[in-house]
Amino acid sequence: MTKLALEDISDLRAYERERERFRADVIELKKRRRVGVGPLVTFVFENRQTIRFQIQEMARAERMSTDAAIRDELETYNPLIPEAGELSATLFIELISEPQLRHWLPALVGIERAVELVIGEGGGGDREAIVVRAQPEAAHAAQLTRDEVTASVHYLHWTLTTDEIERFARGPVVLAISHPAYAHRATLSAATRQEMLEDLRG
Repeated sequence: MTKLALEDISDLRAYERERERFRADVIELKKRRRVGVGPLVTFVFENRQTIRFQIQEMARAERMSTDAAIRDELETYNPLIPEAGELSATLFIELISEPQLRHWLPALVGIERAVELVIGEGGGGDREAIVVRAQPEAAHAAQLTRDEVTASVHYLHWTLTTDEIERFARGPVVLAISHPAYAHRATLSAATRQEMLEDLRG
């Protein structure tokens, strides 16, 4: 998937003209690319369009008007656009109260290394399920990883082989978290799996 360049990011006035339509399109797109796993964690599988929206909204909120500021955002967020054979997702720990934050952020340390895709139904032989573990996106992980408390947002990547992609296409596919304090699974819908296949196939 092609990375974003400076010319792909509209200036503030141009973005205001397109924002209502673009925002509506991204909201619809994210409905197919959002997966809840258990009561507290949501994943959004990123692509070029979701990341462009992220950068445009940040530039709008912070009134960025220079090429240098936009280049900094591109450098930060372009690694989240998956290449062919990859998936990329933002993991959100959705906590709404101070007691939840105090309990869950220490309890969920390491959650970003406990996420996996389980591809296929299992059953032995060629039907054996394939497990592909997520890897934290390196630059963000260096900023977000702590020993005593986790961040509420993490950025993850999966890399799949050609065979794994074909198995993914046949399904089913389960997104699973196997953390000692949070073990939950969710089967991907057909619409979500199709979105992700488009990413994997470039």
